[in-house]
Amino acid sequence: MEAIAVQELSKLYPTRDGSVHALQQISFSVSEGEFVAVVGPSGCGKSTLLKILAGILPASKGDARLRGTPITGPRRDIGVVFQSPVLLPWRSILDNVLLPIDVQRLGRDGHLKVAMDLLSLVGLEGFERRYPWELSGGMQQRVAITRALIHDPAMLLMDEPFGALDAMTREQMNLELQRIWLERKKTVLFITHSIPEAVFLADRVLVMTPRPGRIMDDVQVKIPRPRPLEVMNFPEFAPYVHCIRGRFSAKGVLDS
Repeated sequence: MEAIAVQELSKLYPTRDGSVHALQQISFSVSEGEFVAVVGPSGCGKSTLLKILAGILPASKGDARLRGTPITGPRRDIGVVFQSPVLLPWRSILDNVLLPIDVQRLGRDGHLKVAMDLLSLVGLEGFERRYPWELSGGMQQRVAITRALIHDPAMLLMDEPFGALDAMTREQMNLELQRIWLERKKTVLFITHSIPEAVFLADRVLVMTPRPGRIMDDVQVKIPRPRPLEVMNFPEFAPYVHCIRGRFSAKGVLDS
């Protein structure tokens, strides 16, 4: 069953000198429970695509659907994680996790146990009364992921969520995200500049062209799960990275 269906999607931004074509006739689908990564050079429209799927931006042309329903604005069944955790400093960790519940007036009583279970899932049991400034960057991102899952969304959108972390923390967060995904099996669309990160995490990697962004390749990653970090040194890992990087080798526009 298709969770996400995108057909002939385009986005134009008006400017003084005409318009900028950010996305051009993008079509792809994501099955229920599938983890799909999107890579491409800076400015190719990756974040624009995510914002359209999140209902934050309207498409200029084409169609995007979640479980068969057009995405025409923000929806309660979509969770979003950005590069910055965007935690409210005056709210405790538990209160930050419960923020979508408060905003949507879904009732705290029915979600307190869910919040505590999720915090335990991401290794933050015992931190629920702490405040964001008391947590490391990686721990704050775990809170952001927990907050995105609290209302049991149909789809999780992640826009370079580990891009601001140091290399070692980023690797640990990749392992953590894989573990959470294996347990929860949410449909995930994950934006990243890092080809190895995309191959490590995803079932499929969508490769975008420079602006105007189009899908120029759809690479299926057939490496068994769970994947340890050491898999990046395995012989079967390198061909996927080389295949994707080869699409950009002349421009050198992606991170290694």
